[in-house]
Amino acid sequence: MSPDKVYTRKGDDGTTQLLFGGKDRVEKSSLRVTAYGECDEAVSALGIARAEALDARDTEVADLLLRLERELFVLNAELATAPKDVERLQPGVSLVTGEMAEALEVTIDELTGRFEQPKNFIMPGNTKLGAALDHAARVIRRAERAIDALARAEPVRPEARAYVNRLADLAWVAARFAEREDRQPRPRSD
Repeated sequence: MSPDKVYTRKGDDGTTQLLFGGKDRVEKSSLRVTAYGECDEAVSALGIARAEALDARDTEVADLLLRLERELFVLNAELATAPKDVERLQPGVSLVTGEMAEALEVTIDELTGRFEQPKNFIMPGNTKLGAALDHAARVIRRAERAIDALARAEPVRPEARAYVNRLADLAWVAARFAEREDRQPRPRSD
């Protein structure tokens, strides 16, 4: 097989390799693979929102989302590493740091200070960008639930758990920020 092929055929048996895994393989349905797979989907959801931000010429939100996509790669690297190999990871590059979660809090506080907080239930869909961000926030919450399930079976560092929790909060706040000029009252769905 040529080295430039996309496929390896190694995963045809339902297994994959973790970072630093050597010849060890894990089931693709494992909690660890599910957790980083959900985070990978969150990266894609943020990418869709970033494309909408660029279409809306909202470079501030687009730049924020690009930062978050890159940071999710750090979380993914950590999740794709067996606990026995975590010491091989680099803080901020392949290992989530407490400062990363704190930086999300600073961004949340900065953004929420720039618009009036909604007082009612939010119905997604006021803008394409807001809807994409609301979807991304839900995908991130699903990733958080997968990380929680993993943490009940294997060690997961608290920094990683805090980061994904704040990230979902920030995605929701970013949706409200992006809609700040266009928010229209929508009927409540019961």
